Formats: sequence, structure tokens, C-alpha cells
Amino acid sequence: MRGKADTQVTMLTLITADQLVPEDHPIRQIKPIVDKALIELSPTFNRMYADTGRPSIPPEHLLKACLLIALYSVRSERQFCERLHYDLLFKWFLDLNIIDPAFDASTFSKNKERLLENEVARKFLVVVLEEARQRKLLSEDHFTVDGTLLEAWASLKSFSPKGGNDAQAPDEKNPSVDFHGEKRTNDTHQSTTDPKALLARKGQGKEAKLCFTGHVLMENRNGMVVDVTFTQATGTAEREAALDMLEGVHGSRRVTLGADKGYDTQDFITMCRHMNVTPHVARRKTSKLDGRTTRHIGYQTSQRIRKRVEEIFGWVKTVGGGRKLRYRGMERNRLWWELTAAAYNLLRMAKLAQRMADKGELCTNS
Repeated sequence: MRGKADTQVTMLTLITADQLVPEDHPIRQIKPIVDKALIELSPTFNRMYADTGRPSIPPEHLLKACLLIALYSVRSERQFCERLHYDLLFKWFLDLNIIDPAFDASTFSKNKERLLENEVARKFLVVVLEEARQRKLLSEDHFTVDGTLLEAWASLKSFSPKGGNDAQAPDEKNPSVDFHGEKRTNDTHQSTTDPKALLARKGQGKEAKLCFTGHVLMENRNGMVVDVTFTQATGTAEREAALDMLEGVHGSRRVTLGADKGYDTQDFITMCRHMNVTPHVARRKTSKLDGRTTRHIGYQTSQRIRKRVEEIFGWVKTVGGGRKLRYRGMERNRLWWELTAAAYNLLRMAKLAQRMADKGELCTNS
């Protein structure tokens, strides 16, 4: 029998957003971790705002919104605010009622300065990592480091000579620029859109783009992000950032560090050994590693597991929206990079928790 299309809308309802989110949805594993982390950051939030004045949007809502933007591949903050009007899962995650209005997109730009000044994204990532450490999900002995180029929000047309006068006609929004035959380097040229972005290429034969570099230190047990940093795309940025992140590794025991051929230099290997780190880097033809390191089975294990760091970069660029950066400059992009890394860890923890729950059910049934 064909059903009738009822055009009468419901005016009163007793249902809540929590009842509409499926019980087995991965977001239910993520929300308690986020709420716990935000409670620990509450003293920081108190220092960010004055005691008097007009109440602002809670910083907890802003951080949760940034996580949802990364987890659900939302293109922009403005699109997130539009979606918040009707997406009940988003309202549930932000602890909003169904009838609560969405906040304006300008809230992000006005309040991100507070987040930057107080390094909230970094502190949030640290709290998430501490939760993972308490769940015994992190390795304290074996790590992997790598970096990836992130295309800046700037066109090659903006890469012009330093100190030059490239004033464009006011009626020409996208003028044609012919730079063929012109030698352009970071020493002589600079982007007028994002001066911090540098011209870089992935490898020989690849096209050059205006980029930044995102760096990740991964632990090898479950492939979670232990530390991140965001730098300019210089030729030595990956090795310098790796040494900086290694200084934050807990403990005084000797650890191993897997890496690709780009880290196989005498300076980097020497510094690693001084820091009580065994460098398990991939070998060049003229490698600085000898058989004392490469003969052990641990070296082969590190070389196999280090490729998992590409899963992090792949998720950040496809799901997390990092294929082309949304912001200009170093600070806001670093904030995005740290929050996206935290979002990846939260998703990884949710999957691991679900996997452990499935194994427990399987053992109980058997």
C-alpha cells in the first residue's frame, strides 16, 4: 500500500539530539575524551577572558568546532556555522539544544587570537596524549619522524621580486603574469600574499609551489602522533624540526627513530647519538650508517613501520582539509596543524577502543 506524504510539521517534541546519535557511532568514543581534556584546560580558559563584560562564545565550543571541521572535512568555518543550524550531531557534540541558534562565523577570527596567545592548541594536544598514555596506547621507546609539504594559500603569480613595484591595475582582478625565462628563488623573490611561504618542490622533476612544512613525530606501537611542529619549507627544516621534537620525548632511556633517506646526514646522525637516540634512517648510496646499526632486526622493523606516518599525512590532506592551507602566515596554520593532529589522535583512540571492545565481546561469546 502506498503511504501518504504528510505535510504537517511537528510543532512540539520531547526528543533530544543525544537520542538521535547512534549508540555505536565513533563520535561517542571521542566526545568523553574531549570533554575531559577541556575540563583540564578550564584554568587556561579563565585566564583568557575578563571577569566582567559581555559573555562570549565559550572557548569549548570553538575547540570542538575546530575538531568537527577536521573530522568531517568541512571546507571552512563559515560553512561549519551554516551546517550547525541543522546538523543535530554537531549540536550534540557542542552540548547545544536542538533549538539553540548557531554562532556567527566571525567568532572564529575574533577569538583565535586568544587561542594563539595562550597556546591552547598545543596544550589540548598534550592533554589528549596524556589520556592515550594512561590507556597504554603509546610507545615510549620507538618513534618515527617525517615531514610533508603543505601548499600555502598563495598563488605563484604573487611570487615577485623583493622590494619591486608590482602594482596592478585596479580593474584587473586576475592579471596574466608571464614569468617564463625568469629565474625566481627565495633569496630574490617573495610572495605578496603570504611572505612566509617559500618556493619548494617535492623532488626532482616536480613542479615548485609556495609551501610550508608540517612535521610529525609518531610512536610506532599504534601509529599515534606524539608531537608536531610547523615551519617554513627550507632544505634543512625536516632535520632541524626532528631534533627539536626529540627533545620532548619522555624518559632517559635510549630510543629508536625511523626516518627516510632525507635524514641520512652526518650531522643529524651525530646529534641523534648525542641525544641517546638510535637513528634507524633509510640508507643512501653513500650512507652514514654502518652495519652496527643496520644488522639488527629492530632496524628492519623500524623501516617497515615508519611508512605508517604517510597514513597521517594522507588523512590530514584528504579528510583534515590540508591539501591546500586555509590561512595565511605561520601562526594560524600552526594552530590548525596542532588541532588537526589532535583530531587524528582522537579518531585513532576511538578506533582502538572499539577494536578492544569487539575483542572483549568475542572472548565473552567464545
